[in-house]
Order: sequence, then structure tokens, then C-alpha cells
Amino acid sequence: MTIAPLMPVYPRCDVRPVRGEGAYLWGERGEKYLDFASGIAVNILGHAHPKLVKTIADQAATLMHVSNLYGAPLQEQLAEKLVASTFADTVFFTNSGTEAVECAIKVARRYHYANGEPHRHHIVTFANAFHGRTLGAISATNQPKMRDGYEPLLPGFETVAFNDLEAADRASDRPDAAGFMVETVQGEGGVTPATQEFMTGLRKLCDERGLLLILDEVQCGYARTGAFFAHEHYGVSPDIMAVAKGIGGGFPLGACLATEEAAKGMVAGTHGSTYGGNALAMAVGLTIFEEVVNEPFLANVRRMGDRLRQTLEQLIPNHDHLFDSVRGKGLMLGLKLKPTAEARAFVAHLRDNHGLLTVSAGENVVRVMPPLNIEDSHIAEFAEKLSAGARDYPVGDAA
Repeated sequence: MTIAPLMPVYPRCDVRPVRGEGAYLWGERGEKYLDFASGIAVNILGHAHPKLVKTIADQAATLMHVSNLYGAPLQEQLAEKLVASTFADTVFFTNSGTEAVECAIKVARRYHYANGEPHRHHIVTFANAFHGRTLGAISATNQPKMRDGYEPLLPGFETVAFNDLEAADRASDRPDAAGFMVETVQGEGGVTPATQEFMTGLRKLCDERGLLLILDEVQCGYARTGAFFAHEHYGVSPDIMAVAKGIGGGFPLGACLATEEAAKGMVAGTHGSTYGGNALAMAVGLTIFEEVVNEPFLANVRRMGDRLRQTLEQLIPNHDHLFDSVRGKGLMLGLKLKPTAEARAFVAHLRDNHGLLTVSAGENVVRVMPPLNIEDSHIAEFAEKLSAGARDYPVGDAA
């Protein structure tokens, strides 16, 4: 047998973490890493956060899972908190971001079905988006690396350029249009925020044409940008929103939020999940909510985000052969590299030679997404490691 016991779908690196604490990870050989990847924007309170650890231990000793056939007091508590703090009137809990996206697609199509317009199933999406790995999610993107080999994909999706309002206008001007699905800040695609004009325009088109605005805030939501959700920066509210990653702080948890109107078709029997909303996940979600959803925490994310951005911008002139610009919001930042380097290779160089963990993204961008509770000392250490990595990076050998 030549195939590995673990299906070889991940190009895994040599880092093999066995322990974490705060903003640090340790590998099985004892090597230490500064983690400015956070499990790809997941570990928003870092590793082994005391309150989160206690919550998991206490709830595991009490009740982990039963079934959604029964009443769910903890689900109700977290749903009530989310509803009270967002645009939404109702919540469905999932185990992941891609499940939340699938639910969002179903809510949108079911809405038009409930309105007596089942032909309105066409959802406009945007280039370079990442919505997950299910067939529905990969049908909603134009990235060959996620689509190739899985055809035929699901019908009912059309991809146009991100931040191109005219293209969105043209694509949605059809009788079967159902809505738009968009990342408020694209993560995998290059840490690219939507423009104000684009977000305002999409909302206006939805209101004029009876369309639904679906936001994918799986990566950019849950305080990552310094607001509870990134769309708050724009003064624009969605009809449906997919949430995950930070909502569980490292425990598998996602959610689909919707207005009462958008969710009018979601009645008993139309959707479900075996594990979604289990008691252990809900206890974790409540603890994360308590820690994160308050103005002092969000204000500190904004402060640390400004500090981190300034640090990156100040490093550019010292390494202008390598660094081009900084993009993003809050503690979801991207460092765009010049053509002299390749983001994936530079991320590997920082990891293997300087103990700094980051993540590559599209458009030759290095994603910088630390835990949201980092301190000034972590940013100073990050700057030292990044600068050292830039100094000894072998430009010209990026491939």
C-alpha cells in the first residue's frame, strides 16, 4: 500500500504542533513558534485560554451531545445573544463555515420558493472568493484549484469581478436572480476588503430587485476586523450571513444568521444537522461571546490592528525589494509582496527559519492574523522575526 493512512489532500509542512499557550505553539521536537496564523483566523483567544479550557472540561463532564429532536437550552441562549447583537432574527448552528454557507444558500433559495417564485435560484458570486469545500461552496467560486475534477458542479451560480458594481448589476438583472453572496473582506483571495461603494450598491440592488444579500463572514467576522462583524464598518446589513472560525475559538462551530423575512421558508423539516448546536459547542460559543462581544475587547482589537498595520508599513521602506503594501482591516491584515518573492515560499521561510507562523493568500499576499488578544510585546516580536526573515530571504529563489 503506497497511500498514507491520512488521505494526502493537504501539502503538510514539517511543523508538528503538540502544545499551545497564548500566541505560541510548540512542536514535537520542542521548537517554539509565534503563531500569527491562529489556525487561519480561528483561535481568536489564542491557545489554551483558561476560561475556554474550563468551559470545555466542565461541559464535557455535564453533557456533550444529545439530538436536535429535543429542546436545546444552550442553543437558545447563544442564539438570543447573537440576535440581540446583530441584524439577525434567527440562527441555525452548524459545525463549520462551509456548512454555514450551505445553509445560507438554502435559506436564500427557500425564501423565493416560499414567495411562489421557485425559478429565482440564481446567485451571483465574486471572483477569487473562498466559501468552503462542499459542492455547493465550490460551485460558488471561479477558482480552478477547488473546482477541477469535481464537475458537474451545481447550477445556479455566476461569478463576476469583486468590487465591480456594474458587473454585479448586469449579472443580477435577470428574472431568475436570487441574490448576491460575497465575502465582506476576501481572505483566501488576498485579504481584499470590499469598497464602500460596492457594499452600498449591492444592498441597493437587493432592495430594488427583491434580492437577498448573503455575506460570508466566516473569516472576517467575529471581531477579527475590530467590529463584531465586518459589514458594520460599511453601515450595510445583510439578509443572511455565514459565520464560523472565531465563533468557536478553535472548537468546531458555525452559524447561519438571517432576518425573519429571509428565513420565512425555513420551516420544520427543511434543514438539519446531527451535531450542529451540540451542548459542548454551545457552551464554547457562549464563553467566546462573553469574552469578545464587548466594546473594551473590540476597541483593543482596533488598537492592536492599528499598531500592527503601522509596524508593517514602517518595515516596507527597509525591505522595499520584497514588501509592496499592506491591506485589510483590524487584525486581518495582508502584506503584499513584490514579484521578487512568492508568498507561499516566504511564509515557509518565516516558519522554518524564524519560528513565525503566517498564511499565504492570493495576489501574492501573506496573511497576518494573530489571536485577537495579543499584546504589544507580541507585535514587537513579530516585527523582529519578519524583518530578520526579509533580510535573509533568498530573493530570486522564490520558486
